[in-house]
Amino acid sequence: MNNARKFTDKLARGETCLGTAITLADPGICEALCPEYDFFWIDTEHTALSLEHLKGHFMAVKGSDAAALVRVPWNDPVLIKPVLDLGADGVIVPMVSTAEDVSRAVAACQYPPQGIRGFGPLRPLNYGRRDPSQFCDEANESIIVVIQIEQVEAVENIEEILAVPGLTSIAFGPQDLAASFGYRTQPQHPEVLAAVKTVVEKAQQANIPVGISVGDDPDQLCQWADMGIQWLAMGTDATLLIRAAQDVSGKIRQHLQQR
Repeated sequence: MNNARKFTDKLARGETCLGTAITLADPGICEALCPEYDFFWIDTEHTALSLEHLKGHFMAVKGSDAAALVRVPWNDPVLIKPVLDLGADGVIVPMVSTAEDVSRAVAACQYPPQGIRGFGPLRPLNYGRRDPSQFCDEANESIIVVIQIEQVEAVENIEEILAVPGLTSIAFGPQDLAASFGYRTQPQHPEVLAAVKTVVEKAQQANIPVGISVGDDPDQLCQWADMGIQWLAMGTDATLLIRAAQDVSGKIRQHLQQR
């Protein structure tokens, strides 16, 4: 939870936070990248990552300043609970469209009486060494709850969504949002960008930071940041690896051709 506070404190100070999406199982990836990033978007919605893999990544970021945020497959307390019990700093809940959806996500992340989270933490409780009552209070205050804006309905309901107590941040799923507007694979379509702008403005008025998970093109990432998006998951571990490999090998091949 210390890393959760570090991340939210940076956002509260108005800093722009950078991270990447984790899709590969090896915890050495997080360990190697911790000094470069403020957070990791560990994806279990579209990958084969298991709870065991998640635990390895959480162990890798321990002692760093990088928050471990897990995108769960769905807005379901059964999926959220074990992720938090293993030590995630927060969850990212996809396909949220209404205030009622947000309330369910928040409740799944908080212990009673505020929420419905069942008690059974392992690593976060230091395997029973911490005071459980104090831990529950700190967890309710610190766990990061992010919901994804990926549907036209969510844009239409944004004011009610932002007003739900316990919501930490929202994040765009630009590809799904574009598809919902009828512009599949066109996240830069003017109508989609207009919706993004509206949501960002409403979020700023509500003092709710906005994030996004997109590709690794620096120019486009800067454009998103200029729109007021405060935390950016830049590509994935795999795409960054490919980008670096292509950059180095491409320059060498170009040199060899010119000799």
